[in-house]
Amino acid sequence: MSGPLISARGITRGFQAGDETITVLRDVDIDIERGEFVAIIGASGSGKSTLMNILGCLDRPSSGTYEFAGRDVGALEPDALANLRREHFGFIFQRYQLLADLDAVGNVEVPAIYAGEARGTRRERAADLLAQLGLEQRVDHRPGELSGGQQQRVSVARALMNGGEVILADEPTGALDSKSGADLIALLLELNRRGHTIVMVTHDPAVAKHAHRIIEISDGQIVSDTRSAVEAPLHAAAGAPQRPQASTRRRPGAAIRRFTEAFDMSLRALLAHRLRSLLTMLGIIIGIASVVLVVALGTGSQEKVLENISSLGTSTITVRSGSGFGARDAQRIETLMPSDADALALQEFADSVSPAVSNTRSVVYRSTEASAEIKGVSGDYFDVHAYATVVGSVFGPDEVETLAQVAVIDEDTRDTFFEPGSDPIGEVLLIGHVPVKVIGVARSTGASFGPSSLNVWIPYTTAMARVSGQDHLDSIAVKVSESYDMDAAQTEIQALMLDRHGTKDFFLSNSDTIRDTISSTTQTLTLLVAMIAVISLIVGGIGVMNIMLVSVTERTREIGVRVAIGARRSDIVSQFLIEAVLVCLVGGMLGIAGALAGGQLVGLFYDDVRLSFSAVSIAVAFVSSMLIGITFGFLPARSAARLDPVVALSRE
Repeated sequence: MSGPLISARGITRGFQAGDETITVLRDVDIDIERGEFVAIIGASGSGKSTLMNILGCLDRPSSGTYEFAGRDVGALEPDALANLRREHFGFIFQRYQLLADLDAVGNVEVPAIYAGEARGTRRERAADLLAQLGLEQRVDHRPGELSGGQQQRVSVARALMNGGEVILADEPTGALDSKSGADLIALLLELNRRGHTIVMVTHDPAVAKHAHRIIEISDGQIVSDTRSAVEAPLHAAAGAPQRPQASTRRRPGAAIRRFTEAFDMSLRALLAHRLRSLLTMLGIIIGIASVVLVVALGTGSQEKVLENISSLGTSTITVRSGSGFGARDAQRIETLMPSDADALALQEFADSVSPAVSNTRSVVYRSTEASAEIKGVSGDYFDVHAYATVVGSVFGPDEVETLAQVAVIDEDTRDTFFEPGSDPIGEVLLIGHVPVKVIGVARSTGASFGPSSLNVWIPYTTAMARVSGQDHLDSIAVKVSESYDMDAAQTEIQALMLDRHGTKDFFLSNSDTIRDTISSTTQTLTLLVAMIAVISLIVGGIGVMNIMLVSVTERTREIGVRVAIGARRSDIVSQFLIEAVLVCLVGGMLGIAGALAGGQLVGLFYDDVRLSFSAVSIAVAFVSSMLIGITFGFLPARSAARLDPVVALSRE
């Protein structure tokens, strides 16, 4: 190909400093042929490094044109520039700029990773390059375990990984001792003899004299361009050194390999900062655990309540005085009569009917006295409300009709008045001044709502005549036959009571309605608390974003190095986004595990609390953690990808 490899015309570069523009380069014209060894010298601040950054496609001029191999560099998009750097340039930095978390082979193979080269092929080539540079015994050593000269050789191997047609060396001997510096210059001369084009920036004339062309810059302008006494290689212009075949064409599966490598690099970065990663995860762990536990608690509570309502007796309709629960007229209206219960019992829909009156009285047995709820009921009450006898029996119609002074007690009442193991059947309790004989002990197969109390059941006729003295009922419970429709039964009960009373001085409560109401209320409360837990998830996500932004700041130089050696913006975005997603996914898994473990502990210490974990809620929590990682990780990832490589490389 005819024409210079590098051709720049009218290159000017200025930087904004407040309201002032500082011009570093002024109308620079430069051509560099293939195979040349060019040294750019000048005092500090003369603009030589800025020129090299523009030639290496790390920076763009404020004005002027730059062509590489006849291609207009100024017209290229960021990813095209990354491709140009990756395929044609190799960088040797004064401070080596090796990645601290990678060993020597890992650092050398990074450019080939962004080229999508297969792992086995690139690792073999990286090891071979290190061996050629005398580092075959240091391939598994990290930068901190290598001397300055060895680190610089690793950076040379990295520059050659994808061919290194043009090697740009910025003060390559500046951080080396004299022997290591001399060795590096000898290495650059050898690479030049092999056909590599070398562009070296230095302030040291003794180093520059090894090049066969010396360009001096002062105050942003080229003041001299001379040939040194060094002979140029005879084959310098014969062509570029042969690049590794794998890097000159598009490889199948390269995108998948780049993603896999981005995943590996992200995982390695997280493991290198374990404590920070764990602290970042903490907000996600707490948020996910809270969501899973709250949903499990809400679901378990709802299931338990519904089971309790069902066990208390489904298909049950209760008639009460007044206009509704908590109404002011409930205590004043006294229109429910035993005859109403008798009339309801004759209806086709009635399976069983139990009138009820209730009072609280002092109960005495020998020297023990306690307050108990005295419930006057019929024998059907125990069937309607799902009670089972533990010992003895319940009373029937005969006891109700004869106002018998008999009683059925619950287990709490038995344990209060009688010694453990003693038989309460036949014993006499004193309710106020009314003695009653215990004929049975009953146990609820459901649950009682409200505070628990001692319960003593006696015939409602006995309660009305001997205990309370009232002539009206408090309520009538009707168990509807299984074959009868509940809505139809409720309509018929309401019509019958209206016909008997002539006015609506009663109201009906349906066990199914209560169940639906409680279910709806439980779901609402669960949703409310879950939303609070979601807020904690969002806070955790913001924490992830903040930590990732801090991570971007801490790793600015690393990002600059990756961009310089060929990383696309998408590669940088992928790495940081994967890190954020990994943090959230691992945090999500730990949160789910913590929630499950917490559920086990709650079950061990609190028998009354039920947690019902569902695969759906766990799956939703897991997906939520992934979405949080993507949502809150994108901004830091984009911020990292848009960093100016020159600024990033100069960051301490």
